[in-house]
Amino acid sequence: MSIAVALDGPAGAGKSSIAKRAAKELDFIYVDTGALYRTIGLAATRNNIEPVESPEVEALLENITVDLTFNENGEQVVLLNGEDVSGLIRTPQASMTASKISAIPIVRAYLLDLQRNMAKSHNVIMDGRDIGTVVLPDAKVKIFLTASPEARAERRYKELIEKGMDVNYKDILEDVIQRDYNDTHRETAPLKPAEGCIMVDTTELDFLQSVEKIISVIKENI
Repeated sequence: MSIAVALDGPAGAGKSSIAKRAAKELDFIYVDTGALYRTIGLAATRNNIEPVESPEVEALLENITVDLTFNENGEQVVLLNGEDVSGLIRTPQASMTASKISAIPIVRAYLLDLQRNMAKSHNVIMDGRDIGTVVLPDAKVKIFLTASPEARAERRYKELIEKGMDVNYKDILEDVIQRDYNDTHRETAPLKPAEGCIMVDTTELDFLQSVEKIISVIKENI
C-alpha cells in the first residue's frame, strides 16, 4: 500500500525544494501541485484569459492537457499540451496568476483526480495549499510548513537573482503578502493547517536543516 505525505504551507515557504530533496532521500516521488496551477495560469495568459471564474476559463480547460512526467533523474516535468513548461512557470507573474487561477472551483476539480491518482500508485510527498485538507485528507503524514513573510521573500529573491532575473526584494515581499491574503481568504479550499497536521516553521532554519526536519517528522510518523 502506498504512503502519502501531504505538505502544505504558504507561498515561498520552501515546500517545493524541501519536498523534492526529502523525497529523493526517502526514495519517494515528489509531486509539485503548485506547478499544475501555474501551468493552467500560463495557458490562460497565453490565451489572454483573465484568471477568474468564467466561461472562458471553463472552455480553456476543455482544450488543454496538463500532465506530470519524470525525467531520467526522477525530476518532475510539467507538460502543457505536450510542451515542457517547467521553466516558464517559475516567474513572479506566473506565481500571482497561479494564486488567482487556483481559487476557481472548476480548476481545482479539473486537477483533483490527477493528483489523487499519483498518490494511489506511488509513495509520494505532495506539496500545495490544500493537500492535507482536500486533496489527500487521509494522508499518512500531514505537515504544514511555514516561515515569516520576510524570510520567504528573501529566499525567493535570492533564487531569482541566481537565475539572472532582474527583480526587487520589496516587490517580491509585497507579492508574498498579497498571495498569503489571497490563499487564506479564497472561498474554495482556503490555505489552512489540516486537522492533525504537524507544524514546522523554517524561519530560523537553513535549507539542509529544513530537509532534515521534514525527513525526521516523516520517519517518526510512518
